[in-house]
Amino acid sequence: MADRPYTVLSCGMSIDGYVDSAEVTRLPLSNEADFDRVDAIRAGCDAILVGAATVRNDNPRLLVRSPARRGERVARGLPASPAKVTLTRGGDLDPDAAFFRTGGSEKLVYCPSGAVTPTRARLGSVATVVDGGREVAVGRVSEDLSARGVDRLMVEWGGTVHTQFLAAGLADELQLVVAPLFVGDSRARRFVGDGRFPWNADRRATLADVRQIGDVVLLRYALSGRFCAESGWAQR
Repeated sequence: MADRPYTVLSCGMSIDGYVDSAEVTRLPLSNEADFDRVDAIRAGCDAILVGAATVRNDNPRLLVRSPARRGERVARGLPASPAKVTLTRGGDLDPDAAFFRTGGSEKLVYCPSGAVTPTRARLGSVATVVDGGREVAVGRVSEDLSARGVDRLMVEWGGTVHTQFLAAGLADELQLVVAPLFVGDSRARRFVGDGRFPWNADRRATLADVRQIGDVVLLRYALSGRFCAESGWAQR
């Protein structure tokens, strides 16, 4: 395989494996201390990737929150926050979404060849629309990001992209936060969907670290030989 970024999947879920509720209001699955931990990881990334449904439903800003961390990035000649990346099948994205309108970093939208022209017309100058081929495959996206200089990628949301990266064996590390609550509603979204994953009953993932952060617990899994326990990133 061609070069690809060191890739960390990050997700919070309930005890019973849900990442939100079936209600409109977003379910709090973390706390301030854990938000700060995630912010530190964001600050060490070159790009953050989320699915198009997350852009539509959650309207995330995906910015580094800490002024000190933003300042450190700028001092190194980097944008204050990492580039933002999303994948879409049909290009149904609002150009006024916070994903596009906040932060001065690059925004990349990968879509199938047939959707490139209408997506570019819809988004205008707020993002770079990339032709992802007949179908957008996360392997090709990873290779293209690497060619664009992305060495460290954080995949934050949602279930579809997490499923795709895991099933394709393209994740080097999984950081899974478990919140002390149950959702108990099958209408809600789960961490991943159906898929053939490299880790199963015959090949278990390696648990590298367990950490309590207030009332949540962080489970850190090493998913490839590139895993770096000391820094959380691949050694350069």
